[in-house]
Amino acid sequence: MKTWIKYSILLLVVLMVGILFYQRIYLPKSTFKTISLDRGEVRVEVMGVGTVSAKNIYKVGAQSSGNIMTIETDEGSWIEQGALIATIDPVDLPLQLNEAELAVNKATYELQALRKEREGLLAQKHLATMTFERYETLFKQGYAAQVEFDKAVSDLQSIEAQIEATQARIRSSNEEVARMKKSVESLQVKLSKYQVYAPISGYVISKDAEVAQNVLPTQPIITMVNPQSVWVEVYIDERISGAVEVNQSARITLRSHSTTPLPGYVARINAMSDAVTQEREVNVFFKKTPIPFYINEQAEVSIVTHTATDTLRVPLSLMRHYKGKEGVWVLKEDQAHFVALKVKARGTEYAAVEADLDTGDRMIVPDSHKKPLAEGMKVYQ
Repeated sequence: MKTWIKYSILLLVVLMVGILFYQRIYLPKSTFKTISLDRGEVRVEVMGVGTVSAKNIYKVGAQSSGNIMTIETDEGSWIEQGALIATIDPVDLPLQLNEAELAVNKATYELQALRKEREGLLAQKHLATMTFERYETLFKQGYAAQVEFDKAVSDLQSIEAQIEATQARIRSSNEEVARMKKSVESLQVKLSKYQVYAPISGYVISKDAEVAQNVLPTQPIITMVNPQSVWVEVYIDERISGAVEVNQSARITLRSHSTTPLPGYVARINAMSDAVTQEREVNVFFKKTPIPFYINEQAEVSIVTHTATDTLRVPLSLMRHYKGKEGVWVLKEDQAHFVALKVKARGTEYAAVEADLDTGDRMIVPDSHKKPLAEGMKVYQ
């Protein structure tokens, strides 16, 4: 009899401990937050990682080899189109140009002297012509001797011969002046190749040479880029790249500004995939290029391929798999019930769904630190 009482008291104690455990420990672990189901917009996005680059990157160098005398810019500087970037030592070209210009001046003066000489000869010809005509008349009338008439003819012919010779020298001198001017122009063009000018307006992204350094025509002095051509070369897995199209909107998150995504759009899709990584290169322009920008900076890109509007949407964080089906846990009459969903579109935060649910229904927020949800489980808010 005493043993029976002893076991009865022990059973009562265990029962009381169980009740206390259920009320103080078990029940609090069955308390979950809930969220109302709503309608809204679901943006389907394709994600990729890439680097900042540019459509056109200009490596600017000299057209002639030599030692760099001056460099007028530096990395990070803005430079206008046509501005002087660098000067290469032209050695003796300026001296050659100066001598050629002096030769042109000399030939020009000689040409002017020949033209003056021709003017004098033309004046003499006019006088000789008048003399010839007078003696010709007198000779015909018998008032002038043959000798005097012959001398008038000879003087006129001599002047004409001198004029022809002078004309020939003038033509030759003209050609010589033209030739020397061409030589000057050639030296000026050659000399201009020792000065390097900006082909575009843009930023200098790298300085590739220094003063006193000897450079070849193929060697860049600076590298520059137009900010309007800056884009992100993003690489997207082939399996999800099929929905990407030109002009789709995108969000660009630079590594240096991870909390402030920048708007952009798809500018070009590379026609060739990478055979090793099986990724496709997609070029995404900034709608407004960030200043400053950094070439080769890592960036994450999200491309909006489809937008579902005014649809039932469920946060992806609430979706679970239960007995082979995908859905959400819903609170009905203080009990958890699993509702399977038909997913129409899946974005980065929400999924557009079809389900036997209405806006306002309360969805349970699963919590890994609490008891796993089960069908019909008692749940407290």
